[in-house]
Amino acid sequence: MDLERAYLLQNYSRYPMVLKRGKGCWLWDISGKRYLDLISGIGVNSLGHAHPRIMRVIKEQASLLIHSSNLYYHEYQGPLAKKLSETSGMQRTFFCNSGTEAVECAVKMAHGHGRRLRDDKFEIVALENSFHGRTVGALSITGQPKYRKDFEPLMPGVKFVNVCDEAAFEAAVTDRTAAIFVETIQGEGGIYPISAEWLRKARELADRHNALLVFDEIQCGIGRPGTHFAYQLHTPAVMPDIVTMAKPIACGLPLGAVLCNEKAASSIGPGMHGTTFGGGALACRVALEFYDILDELMPQMQRVSAYFFDALRQLQRKHSIIKDVRGFGLMIGVETAFPCRHFVRQGMEQGLLFNVTHDTVLRMLPPYILTEKEVDRAIKGLSKIFKNGKPE
Repeated sequence: MDLERAYLLQNYSRYPMVLKRGKGCWLWDISGKRYLDLISGIGVNSLGHAHPRIMRVIKEQASLLIHSSNLYYHEYQGPLAKKLSETSGMQRTFFCNSGTEAVECAVKMAHGHGRRLRDDKFEIVALENSFHGRTVGALSITGQPKYRKDFEPLMPGVKFVNVCDEAAFEAAVTDRTAAIFVETIQGEGGIYPISAEWLRKARELADRHNALLVFDEIQCGIGRPGTHFAYQLHTPAVMPDIVTMAKPIACGLPLGAVLCNEKAASSIGPGMHGTTFGGGALACRVALEFYDILDELMPQMQRVSAYFFDALRQLQRKHSIIKDVRGFGLMIGVETAFPCRHFVRQGMEQGLLFNVTHDTVLRMLPPYILTEKEVDRAIKGLSKIFKNGKPE
């Protein structure tokens, strides 16, 4: 900790804990204390820690080929792109390193699409309360001023609308709109699912004005909602033109992707976009193994999710400080009646790791391998925390 304070950029407010190792849904610090991991690296460690199949694949592939660049083919990008197409309904994939890079690519696709039609078709419509990433393009379409204000001026031509104001949404989307960006479940904004009706309206407006509809599924997709993607929670599914994804797909290794239909794909030609590290052999092979395991895990995830939400709603009935319990699958938000960041430290004392977003929402993104027994352990600790209530 002393070395980090002396030599690292001080852009993180870290908790005073040094983690040593993990196994399954559990982490241990250097003192040997054990914690139930309910945040999984902010949704990244989808299969927990040291999953035997993932460890086997990493060891085997690391001895063969880790990285070769996109100058050449390797064995795993094509099969992974095929799997992503089959589960998403999209036709094309671009691999990158992270979620914010996926959003940057989607912004470029939107601008490329618009500029082919008319010079002034570059505007983007996004939602208030949204979060799309930390790079300049992704930050420009993030609908929370606290993230943007220190870096303005940002990318021009962005309009933000309130999800509850349909008239404002209608007015914002015009023939100058190149794309509409939507987190299908807002994560940093407090675990707010966007309704099927709103998504259908977005699809209608995008079609009416020949704009691309982009669903940001970086936090809420790839199995976490109990389906492969959150837009598939609705029947019939509202199909986007572009999907951005990242966090859980490579089980802790950096990997992101942009999935798109042929219409969106036609906006990017040879030489217009690229990546040095994205889609490396090691990350793609791990992602293929993850997908095989995910297919087996999905029924358990749906069962454990129902069990967890039922237990949390029982806690809500006991504790008036809990205003709401919301989310889908293993993407869970518990809203309290007051700012609750102090609960994070209290959780650590109880051996639980989660975080707080939007000041008043406990956010839990547990590993997909979570069981009912571990939910019982979480509820026991959370019950003690909620009983303590608001600090003096």
